[in-house]
Amino acid sequence: MIKEMIATGDTVEQAYEKACEMLGVETHEAEFEILEMPVKKTFGIFGGSPAKVRAFIKSSPADEAAEYLKKVVRGMGLEDVEIEIKEEESGSLLSLTGEDIGFIIGHRGETLDALQYLAGLVANHVENTYYRITLDIGNYREKRKETLEVLGRKMAAKALKTGRNCSLEPMNPYERRIIHTAVQEVEGAKSWSEGEDMARHVVIGPEEGERPQRRSNNYRGGNSRSRGGQKGGNRRNNGGRPRNNEITSRPAGSAPKRDSGDAPLYGRIDRKG
Repeated sequence: MIKEMIATGDTVEQAYEKACEMLGVETHEAEFEILEMPVKKTFGIFGGSPAKVRAFIKSSPADEAAEYLKKVVRGMGLEDVEIEIKEEESGSLLSLTGEDIGFIIGHRGETLDALQYLAGLVANHVENTYYRITLDIGNYREKRKETLEVLGRKMAAKALKTGRNCSLEPMNPYERRIIHTAVQEVEGAKSWSEGEDMARHVVIGPEEGERPQRRSNNYRGGNSRSRGGQKGGNRRNNGGRPRNNEITSRPAGSAPKRDSGDAPLYGRIDRKG
C-alpha cells in the first residue's frame, strides 16, 4: 500500500520537507515527484507560483497493522501507546508499550490473541502472500511459553505415573504446539489434539495406552462389611434366624440330632385330657 502527500513551498526542497512532515517520516524515508516547478514573480510583484511536490512511501504489512492497532487502543481509552516493529521470518513482532496496558492481555491472553488475529487480517490485505503478525505486551508471549512448557512436562509425568490420559483446557494452535513439543521431551509419553474449533484441546497419555485400573476392595462382591460389622455373606435378619438360602453351621464336637425310632411321623402330639 502506498501513502502519499502533496505539499507546496517556495522551493522544491521546502515543499518536499512539508510533504514528509505530513506523512510523519524523515525526508530520507520517502520518495518524491515534482508536480510543478516554482515560478518567480515578475519584478517581484506580478505572477509567480510555488513548487508542488508529491511525496510517497510504500507501507509494509506491519506498518498497516500497527496503524490499525493504534486506532483500536485509542478507542479503548489508551492514548500514549508505542508500537515497536521487529522483523521476523515470514512476518513481524509488534510490541506494545505504555502505561496501564496490561488489561489488553485479557484472561490467559484471550484479548491479546483477538487483537493479533485482527491485525493479521489487516496485514494480509496489503500483500497477496501470507504475512504473520505476532502481538506482545510486556514479554507476555515468552512468559506464557515457559508456563506451557512446564505444564506439558508435568502432565506427561502424571500420565505416566497414573497410566491415565490427561486432558488440558482448550488452547489456540500456537499454544497447542508448545505443549506437543514439551511432551516429546518426556520419554514414554505422547500427546494429540481432540475437539473442534474453540473446544480443541490437547490430550496427554502413555505411549502404550491407558493401563487397566485395579478394582477397589469395596467394589461389589468384595470383602465389604455390613452396617452391623458382619461380613456380607453371613448377614442375619432381625429375628436372628438364617435366611432361606443360608446354611448355618453346627457347633464343633456336637453329634447330629437323630430322630428316635418310635417318634411319630409328624413329630410329638400331646393328647388333651
